[in-house]
Amino acid sequence: MRQHLTRHQIRANAAKFAEDWKAKKHERGEAQTFYNHFFRVFGVRRLGNAVFEKYVDRIDRGRGFIDVYWPKTLIAEHKSVGADLDKAMEQAEEYLPGLEQDKRPQFMLACDFQNFLLVDLDARKEYRFKLSELPDRTELFDFMRGKKPRDFGSQEQVSVKASELMGRVYDSLRANGYPEQDAARLLTKMTFCFFADDTGIFDTRGMLLDYLENTEDDGSDLGPRLVDLFGVLNTPADGRQKNLPAELSAFPYVNGDLFAGSLATPRFDAATRGTILKAAHFNWENVSPSIFGTLFQSVMSAGERRGTGAHYTTEGNILKVIGPLFMDGLRAEFEKIKARKDAGRKSALEKFRKKLAGLKFFDPACGAGNFLIIAYREIRRLELEAITQLYPPDITDRFDSAGMPRVNVDQFHGLEINWYSAKIAETAMWMMDHLMNNEISQVYSDSYVRIPLKKKAKIVSADALETDWNKVLPSAKCSYIFGNPPFAGSKVMSKKQRAQVKKIAKLGGSGGTLDYVAAWFINATRYAPGTPFGFVAANSITQGEQVGQLWPLLLRDGREISFAHKSFVWDSEASGKAHVHVVIIGLAKNPQKRILFVRERERAHATYPRI
Repeated sequence: MRQHLTRHQIRANAAKFAEDWKAKKHERGEAQTFYNHFFRVFGVRRLGNAVFEKYVDRIDRGRGFIDVYWPKTLIAEHKSVGADLDKAMEQAEEYLPGLEQDKRPQFMLACDFQNFLLVDLDARKEYRFKLSELPDRTELFDFMRGKKPRDFGSQEQVSVKASELMGRVYDSLRANGYPEQDAARLLTKMTFCFFADDTGIFDTRGMLLDYLENTEDDGSDLGPRLVDLFGVLNTPADGRQKNLPAELSAFPYVNGDLFAGSLATPRFDAATRGTILKAAHFNWENVSPSIFGTLFQSVMSAGERRGTGAHYTTEGNILKVIGPLFMDGLRAEFEKIKARKDAGRKSALEKFRKKLAGLKFFDPACGAGNFLIIAYREIRRLELEAITQLYPPDITDRFDSAGMPRVNVDQFHGLEINWYSAKIAETAMWMMDHLMNNEISQVYSDSYVRIPLKKKAKIVSADALETDWNKVLPSAKCSYIFGNPPFAGSKVMSKKQRAQVKKIAKLGGSGGTLDYVAAWFINATRYAPGTPFGFVAANSITQGEQVGQLWPLLLRDGREISFAHKSFVWDSEASGKAHVHVVIIGLAKNPQKRILFVRERERAHATYPRI
């Protein structure tokens, strides 16, 4: 039996559930009550759907008992706090062969009261999160309500759909002879406006939609009205004309850079107006700022995509890089400080916040900024946790300057050869900044915004292999280097690319058989010898003759492999997916530990909120 609940009611139930169980640690005598309450979060009665202690025969292991068994739906293995959830999941997997084939569940859950590991066997995906994050992860359990579950890929899918809408607008503009660069800039501004209309940057939700709908059906006045809007968004209130229509003057001043510069006035027809209105009706609140990366892929031709080697990187793969590179260490440092009980705890938290605000990040092949965007989000969320430790929301009367975030977009730097991608990355960082400001506002039930925009990420449009990286970010200030350099094998590189690799590798003769990506590894070691870095790369750099050519150049002066993911199939949500096998490799000088990730669940020690 299921009770119909709205999404808001489920999230409210989840928040209360998380609060009620936040102090529970031991399995004995509590687990069954835990699951009875857990089922109620989703309006589902446990009794009549799932049973406790289901007997099952295990192959070569004898009799076993499933903690929670819901035929065709779920098995759950429950442990005390701190237990290894990966081992618990392996235990749950042992039960599967002993179940009737037609009653095997699609989902498996391992839980220790405070941490969850959910596996979707059909989709071959897994999700890790904390009890405190459950209100934001309830959609993962839609299967309990008889609905198809949504996962983190769903946000990427939404982003792809939104970008495809904008891609059609771009195609229409180009087909009518609108200048290419103006079309690209117009799309960037429009996308930001759609995002702003749904996420609170504009004062009233839907004001942009109202403005656009108040145009002629044939689209004849839509272009001029967009140009007028961009001009208003580029002008402070005290600098605007006094006789502006009220519908225009209501828009806030956003930034004198994002909307600066003149554009050729676009001329739209009825069909393109319809596409633009459809995009305006789209719920951009659910779109990740990495939409901009997908948007870039949508407006590039397949030939350009192959020529540059650009690929859209999923959040999961980005986290595989930045987790062991810096997030795991920062998270461990924070948890250690948070656990302190002495008088120095507050000053240690403030020092940690100052440390976060002083870090400098560099992606020398940033594309449309996906790595920078996700890294910024993770650092901001960690900073917010530190802020809440210093100024607990439940006892803080107001959100004042002491608690305001110090981490900002200007700590993030990138190099990108395509000028449009560089502009996208810069703009997407502002979008993510706003989302992070919204999270602070929600935690403190107050409004925190950074409008007009004052700081920006430094994204330089230049060839990373022809540019001194110190001109983007002095190496002495660089804390971490990361990214996904272009994939291009030694046999398919252009003459220019081959010459660049030869010049950088300095191998003499033919220059060796190094892939294009090897040049970024070599440059990173020379640019900042003491700075840790991690890159995604085609797995060919770890095979055959490339090993002898590349790795002696990298493993010197105390630099070693600090972490690595063994070869796996590249996955992407972009159209024209890359079908390659990749590795992820991190290097550091005299690393304290070395980690090899063989399969996905071996990342049990790392947890990232709301991936």
